[in-house]
Amino acid sequence: MEKKQISKRLYVGGLSHTVSKAELQERFGKFGRVLDAEIITRKDDQGNPMKTFAYISVSISDADLKKCMSILNKTKWKGGMLQIELAKESFLHRN
Repeated sequence: MEKKQISKRLYVGGLSHTVSKAELQERFGKFGRVLDAEIITRKDDQGNPMKTFAYISVSISDADLKKCMSILNKTKWKGGMLQIELAKESFLHRN
């Protein structure tokens, strides 16, 4: 039985500000094909990183998505606690 791959956009919070795109691609590539990873770091007034998160676009089956979420969500990685969920639709794309 062939698993249907669909493109999903994931929000990944709780990242260390030292995490790289390649590390994210390797971590999530075990579950599906990573199409794009965008890392965003919010900084305080002094320019110190406060919060780092990413949006990852991945071609993945529903079963592999569930497996990815159950295995990686709320796990410690590089000093942070991962928070993974389906990204909310951007308000720019809503009709």
